[in-house]
Amino acid sequence: MTKFLPYVAISVCLALTACSTTKQDSSTSTGSTEAMVGSLLPQASKIVNAQSLIMGSGDNWMGRMVLEVKQDSAGVYNFFLDNYPNQGWTLVSAVRGKTSLLVFTKPDRSATVEISDATLSGSSAVLTVSPKSTLPTAQPAQRAR
Repeated sequence: MTKFLPYVAISVCLALTACSTTKQDSSTSTGSTEAMVGSLLPQASKIVNAQSLIMGSGDNWMGRMVLEVKQDSAGVYNFFLDNYPNQGWTLVSAVRGKTSLLVFTKPDRSATVEISDATLSGSSAVLTVSPKSTLPTAQPAQRAR
């Protein structure tokens, strides 16, 4: 048993080192958002962690992501409108206004982007991505003839 003690001690040290983290602002992510969800976010975006729920990573993430963006809402709208189709997303609906809304789909997923001006400067965007439903769609009732 004592001959395994050094190996156990090294394993515990490695596990503790792997679990250690550095202190980071819990309200917004200051790291690279591109590493988390690919290159599908406007530059200088910050994820508001307290309001977001992100599951997965890369191009397969899903959930709700709240972003603080340094660009105005028109620039953010144009970013999504220009870049998402190039990544395989199909635009389903687009509404531009005080609060703008974009809806995109892929064969297996859908994405909704809600964009509004921030209080002081820049804008905020709420990006919701989810798998498409695999349930059959309801057929409309047939009229009696």
